Amino acid sequence: MSGKPINSEQVKVYMKTRNEDKTQVTAAAMAGISERSGRRIEKADLQPGRSRKRYWRTRIDPFANIWESEIIPLLDKTPGLAPVTLFEKIQKDHPGEYMDSKLRTFQRRVSEWKALYGPEREVMFRQEQIVGRMGLSDFTKLKRVTITIKGQPFTHLLYHFRLACSGWCSAKVIHGG
Repeated sequence: MSGKPINSEQVKVYMKTRNEDKTQVTAAAMAGISERSGRRIEKADLQPGRSRKRYWRTRIDPFANIWESEIIPLLDKTPGLAPVTLFEKIQKDHPGEYMDSKLRTFQRRVSEWKALYGPEREVMFRQEQIVGRMGLSDFTKLKRVTITIKGQPFTHLLYHFRLACSGWCSAKVIHGG
């Protein structure tokens, strides 16, 4: 039927009928769509519910006359301002011109500006700790402590090993140092 969008149920009926070895004409008639739409479904050109992302404006920008002159200087000076705070200031400065229904549009504009021109964000790369993979190892010489055996100083180092993930550790005395 011309002018009506094809829904996912019609696509399911069409594909089920086609899988039963029926012709395109029969499957399209059973689904209530045109033969041409059936061909488009089979080529994956027609997928209901998936529309292309729009990159153009469909309405005129309600903030176009104040964006460059009032909002951007405020964002440049204090980029941490919340969009709601800025919107309330605009409503106070221009009474009756910007209704509450325009808040979400304004929030999107501010969010887009912050992403493109705002302060840089800190980037973090999470470290993955795999159990038993990484260990820390070192030798330590005790300072200000003298260990003696039968009155003789004991020369030694302390070997310390620790697993990074679990924190399990082991220490061993190494004679001689």
